[in-house]
Amino acid sequence: MAALNTDINAVTRHIHPGWFIIAPLLVLVIALYLGPILNIMWLSVSDPEPGLGNYRKLYESDSLLRIVWTTLRICVITTVFSVTLGYSIAYAMVHCHQRQKNYMLTLLLVSFWISILVRTFSWLMLLGNRGLLNSTLESLGLISAPIAFMRNELGVLIGMVHYMIPYAVLPLLVSMQSLDSRIMDASRNLGASGSQTFRRIYLPLTLPGIVASILLVFILSLGFYVTPAVLGGGKVLMVAEYISVQLLVTLKWGTAAMLAALMLAGVLALLWIMSRFMKLSTVFGGSTR
Repeated sequence: MAALNTDINAVTRHIHPGWFIIAPLLVLVIALYLGPILNIMWLSVSDPEPGLGNYRKLYESDSLLRIVWTTLRICVITTVFSVTLGYSIAYAMVHCHQRQKNYMLTLLLVSFWISILVRTFSWLMLLGNRGLLNSTLESLGLISAPIAFMRNELGVLIGMVHYMIPYAVLPLLVSMQSLDSRIMDASRNLGASGSQTFRRIYLPLTLPGIVASILLVFILSLGFYVTPAVLGGGKVLMVAEYISVQLLVTLKWGTAAMLAALMLAGVLALLWIMSRFMKLSTVFGGSTR
């Protein structure tokens, strides 16, 4: 008994007692995360038969390649526009008066409380063939027929960019607020113009925020389902919607699991590549030390 107490005391000296309290919950969380992921990995190589047949479809099926390419193209375009517009908004918020900044921040946060389904159907009402924009243009005599904003890639991009702008703004805003304004003042005092200060000083210093914004927007864009399904009208098929079709309609779980595994691997690979160039903790607002 004395030996057992000695062993327990030795363990508690090296392990904080708090770990014994959270250990069961930590094991549960890990199991709930790793269990489904491992199941998806297994289904991707075992359904409908063991092997890599599902992964061979990536270069054997033209339709699947087209869906993957469409998804990547839309995600890249969405990221470019969202980060560009988000940078402008964050820059304006940092350099305006505090009262105006509070109003802008409130509007930005309110957008997170609005359901993506509500936003998507709002765009459908605004930009549809009989929507507010087309009806107004027709009544003014500017167009003779409705402009096809919806049920195509343009409509999907409008909806996705609108939804992703707030996510692009927040990392940029944090990065810009952490800058020392005296650095920009010193640059101008040394004779640099406003554009030179922005290009050579301000923009490089906000690079971690730009990287964080790009990562966040691109990763979230990969999993978009509602917006392409509604605004694309079935004509713009992205990976997330295709996975749903494979699961619920054609019952090809192996193909769906393969695509889900590839999306997961792509996100992890992207994070790993970025970690080769900079600390991810710095990118997402952590310490630089």
